[in-house]
Formats: sequence, C-alpha cells, structure tokens
Amino acid sequence: MLSSATFQNRITNIFNIQYPIIQAGMIWASGWRLASAVSNAGGLGLIGAGSMYPDVLRENIQKCKAATDKPFGVNVPLLYPDIDQHIAIIMEEKVPIVFTSAGNPKLWTGKLKDAGITVVHVVSSTKFAKKVEDAGCDAVVAEGFEAGGHNGREETTTMCLIPAVREAIKIPLIAAGGIATGRQMLAAMVLGAEGVQIGSRFVATPEASSHTAFKEAVVQAGEGDTSLSLKKLTPVRLIKNAFWQQVQEAEAGGADTAELEGLLGRARAKRGMWDGDLEEGELEIGQVSAMIKEIKPAAEVLREVWEEFNRLRAAPLS
Repeated sequence: MLSSATFQNRITNIFNIQYPIIQAGMIWASGWRLASAVSNAGGLGLIGAGSMYPDVLRENIQKCKAATDKPFGVNVPLLYPDIDQHIAIIMEEKVPIVFTSAGNPKLWTGKLKDAGITVVHVVSSTKFAKKVEDAGCDAVVAEGFEAGGHNGREETTTMCLIPAVREAIKIPLIAAGGIATGRQMLAAMVLGAEGVQIGSRFVATPEASSHTAFKEAVVQAGEGDTSLSLKKLTPVRLIKNAFWQQVQEAEAGGADTAELEGLLGRARAKRGMWDGDLEEGELEIGQVSAMIKEIKPAAEVLREVWEEFNRLRAAPLS
C-alpha cells in the first residue's frame, strides 16, 4: 500500500487523482496496460496516441476504461497524422483528460474544453508556456532538455525551466524531464511545480507496451549514453547506437533536412522501441535512464517515488 499521507493541491484536484504524478504519454510504450496500472495506483495514466492509428487508439481507450474506474487521459501530438480522427475518437469515447504537445495549443483546446475535457499542453520554454495559458489550457507541462523523445531546441534544463515558467504563468505547472525518483520530484516541487510527469522510469515496467529488448537497453544505459539529435528536423533524445552514429556523421558532414529525413526514413522509432532493433532503430529515452537499474511494476514505481517524496519533504534539512 502507498503511504497514507494526505496531499492535495491544484493538480490532484484538477485530475481527481490521489498523487500528483503523471505518466507521460510516450510513443510505443504507453498503451492501455501502462495507463490503467498508473491510474489504478493513484496517479494519472496517459495513453500515447502518437504511435497509434485511429482504430488502435479507440481500442486502447476502451480497454483502459475496462481496466480502471479511475481518471486517465490521452496524449496527442498535434503535428501527427490523423489528428482530426484522434480528437473525434477522444470526444466520442468521453476521455476526461487530454495532454497535447508538438503544436499550437490554440488549435484544439477550445473544442476539447467545450466537450468538458480537461486540457494540458507540453512546452519546453517560458515563451510557449505563456501561449498555453493564453489558449485557455487548464495546466501546462514544462519539459526540460533532459527528457527523452522529442524535445525543445532551446536545451533549457528542468532546473532552469521550472522556476522561470512558474514566475511567468498562473495556471498549474507540471514538471517533466529528468524525474524518476521522489528526491527529484521534491526538487521539482520546490522549484515551483505542483506535479511531475514521469516518462523514462515507466518505460522500464512490465506494463509498458514497448519491446523487452528496448526496456533492457534502458536499464543498461549509463551516464552519457543518450544525446539530443536531429536538431535540423525535430530534436529527439536517443540512446547512442548504430543509427545514432549515422545521424552524427551525417550532421557533421553538413547534411541538410532532406538528407536527414531520408536517413530517418519511415517507422524508425517503431523499429527500435516496438520491434526491438537496438542497432538500426530509434531508441528514445531520457538522461535519467542512467538511474534506472531494473524493470518493475508501474504501481511499485509510483509507490517508491511517492514514499521517497513524502519521507524527504518531512525530513529537516541537514
């Protein structure tokens, strides 16, 4: 059982959850099993729609509903194909919470909120956090440069980003990027966050839908084994492997966007994270992977984070 210590703030109230811990909606990892496991444990689970065709998204939503009676949400990258269909399915299935990313929050926030949906948008800068507030979103996720997957070009670290965003906006703030422990969660909250979004740590769980080989690669990753790459396209943090090396050589040789798009090709992320090709696939994960040492159930991950957070926030500074 999780600690019985009570904790309520704007994030727990907005989402109607027990703990202000959100599982990131990661492509190829965040299916209904992971989302429902996190929600059942008292956090907020998110289905990652970015790697799903519309019919697959609907199936995941319906299975998540059957697996949990707790709130859950869907993460929707706004620049992905099938966005119209994804939004329609989310509204038809009455999903209560949507996290949007990789696009303009004004595009869909109004329509989603008119349907009674709580809307959160993910940003990597103070400038865009202000735009999120102006768009009418209920909360914002500020994601630092340490994070896995697609990232901001500014390379602002979480420790710098969170206090800057906190000063700039009034809506609730969720910190992301480089958070996998209760100690890191406490640091983010001290900096001004009201909740945390955790991605990489939830990849290394049995419930994550990604390939076992990818999960093992995350556990084996050490300090310095990830790098922000493909900045001429959409920056993405990757584990260093043969594909990453090809990208580095191409960029060092002055490759333009067309050449990099050709190198990336189609389904490179699926090849790595879903199919388990650890050499030629795209392996998206955060710097905090160096701290992840084992694969364990999502509920256990959440319990460890929450209990460490509570223990440390109650301890006197030494």
